[in-house]
Amino acid sequence: MVNKRIERLNSLLKEVISEVVTRNVKNPLVSTLVTITRVDISKDLHHAKVFTSVIGTPEQKQQTIEALQSAAGFIAVQASKKVVLRYFPALTFKLDSSVDSQARIDELLNKIHEEQRSRKISSGDEPSHNV
Repeated sequence: MVNKRIERLNSLLKEVISEVVTRNVKNPLVSTLVTITRVDISKDLHHAKVFTSVIGTPEQKQQTIEALQSAAGFIAVQASKKVVLRYFPALTFKLDSSVDSQARIDELLNKIHEEQRSRKISSGDEPSHNV
């Protein structure tokens, strides 16, 4: 029962925090290509890790995470207006590199498939010698 509640809260917080970041945070250091990928709230509901994906250079990613962390109090206040909890959790923003990892895996798989196709084509083009 508790796990279901935490899962629902994680999902709700993800949506609300995402909305607050895109609509209310006006810091120029926050990339416009930022996505809240998931939220992990602690069992006591006092702390939440907010995993964020940022498209850009490593410097832009770092700047965005730092800017979001400095605005964490503001984001929490804005989000608490939309989600009624006895205690709104303290937010900690973390860079989620799983999207980058997935893109790299997709790139490697595409290279493998291209190489396999080129091998099939080259082996299929060889003339057969029937004597």
